[in-house]
Amino acid sequence: MLVQPNLGTLLVNSPIEQRKAEHLKLCIQSDVSHQEVTTGFEKYRFRHCALPELDFAEIDLRVEFLGWRLAAPLLISSMTGGTPQAGEINRRLARVAQQKKIVMGVGSQRVLLEHPEVATTFAIRREAPTIPLLANLGAVQLNYGCGVSECQKIIDLLEANALILHLNPLQEAVQTGGDRNFKGLLTKIGVLCRSLPVPVIVKEVGNGISADVAKQLVDVGVAAIDVAGAGGTSWAKVEAARAQDARQQFLGDTFAEWGIPTARCLEQIHTALPDTPLIASGGLKNGIDVAKALALGAGLAGLARPLLQAAHQSEEALAQRIDFILEELKTVLFCTGSATPQALYQRRCLERI
Repeated sequence: MLVQPNLGTLLVNSPIEQRKAEHLKLCIQSDVSHQEVTTGFEKYRFRHCALPELDFAEIDLRVEFLGWRLAAPLLISSMTGGTPQAGEINRRLARVAQQKKIVMGVGSQRVLLEHPEVATTFAIRREAPTIPLLANLGAVQLNYGCGVSECQKIIDLLEANALILHLNPLQEAVQTGGDRNFKGLLTKIGVLCRSLPVPVIVKEVGNGISADVAKQLVDVGVAAIDVAGAGGTSWAKVEAARAQDARQQFLGDTFAEWGIPTARCLEQIHTALPDTPLIASGGLKNGIDVAKALALGAGLAGLARPLLQAAHQSEEALAQRIDFILEELKTVLFCTGSATPQALYQRRCLERI
């Protein structure tokens, strides 16, 4: 069994590395989830099929997303990187993602652009030679010196199959010294979509994307939307927990429950843009949540904090957690008479309660 990364000592050399180390420690060890706002999945229940007419052993979890052929509709959502502890966790995540033949994203690579010496914490292609890997940058950095060449650099380092641009206006507003100039980003996102050799995916970080914003993004060329709705980790709450001044703590506490629930994001975006590939993330915890997301129109389901906590424990714990999630998903398929993940949506077996 691998030794757990030491999160008690922050082995960092810069303010941005310090911030990443604090984020990692809080997400693993503290309760930083929404409490009042839920994902909205609890408002749905599957219609049980007592006679599924299926052989459980023949249920097929394979899917295709953005042209990638995957063993299951699961994404290890973007989480971390930039510190020695984060590097070890990323390697564990990558090895298990390769084993399970699923997609993996990395945390924001902005730190890499400012501190190239942390490149090894993101260089995980050796651990995951054949699966899709997703590079990641805060979209707001397009207003702070990052352009096509910088995005290409982080794609090349990861040997990534796509670039995630994450939107985090609330986190930046709460964070003391945050990057708050979001003006003109839509045009710059469009330039990236036309210039980069890989698809661009846009996600929130836990406050959700509305149908109106999703349409604007798709209109400029974004290939897929990760709704990253409210109901899971609250980054306002994270920032409050690591606050160094009264303003940040006050705002973080005030906006701890802000956001659009994940299920509502899926419903609204899929209704408005039925042909747009969607990723459901934001508070998903198990295979039933994954199944509900797929039934609401998502092509992939992303999990972050539950897998981060398992990866911190050990590589074996992470592999087991993913196995359990996939077994839960297969059980939902079996008990709804659905032979594939796509059938969950096609059969309309999810009911609002």
